[in-house]
Amino acid sequence: MKYTFTIIIVLGLAALGYFYFTYSPEEPKLVATSFEECEAQGNAVMESYPRQCIDASGNHFTEDVTAEWESSYTNASDDLIRNINIEAGDSISSPITIAGEARGYWFFEAGFPIIIVDWDGRIIAEHYATAEGDWMTEEFVPFTATVEFETPSAIGIINRGAIILKNDNPSGLPENDRALEIPIILE
Repeated sequence: MKYTFTIIIVLGLAALGYFYFTYSPEEPKLVATSFEECEAQGNAVMESYPRQCIDASGNHFTEDVTAEWESSYTNASDDLIRNINIEAGDSISSPITIAGEARGYWFFEAGFPIIIVDWDGRIIAEHYATAEGDWMTEEFVPFTATVEFETPSAIGIINRGAIILKNDNPSGLPENDRALEIPIILE
């Protein structure tokens, strides 16, 4: 009986020792609520655009690029071109009518170039906006343009792009170039 009791105690201590050295409680899974949290937790980030992240619980998050869109390149202020009917992030389809107001010196011979590019910067359409009034002034002049384009349709193509409104610069001098770039989604 004495040996049985000793064997039970030894086996009990061995079992406790085994569990003590081998058991590690599972760390609680961190649940992200945003792309930034998902990335900060060390989860894998897919290098797509916009980037995507999946956390340990299987939740899927996409990086918010709205701020990037809103800070897109422009060297044209509201005192040069304004009241454009297209805003950053708008979805557009062909044909698109673009309207707004630009200072008279934005035009040359009553027009200025409009370019639509895909996300890689490839030109998918070029056209001219036309002044709807006397453009030989320093005041704002209404303009319109209707532009037709083909949306890139290849698999994997990101259907984002930009509409670029450029001042007409007959001098050809780079210091006289002005442009307003509006990031858009191509439908």
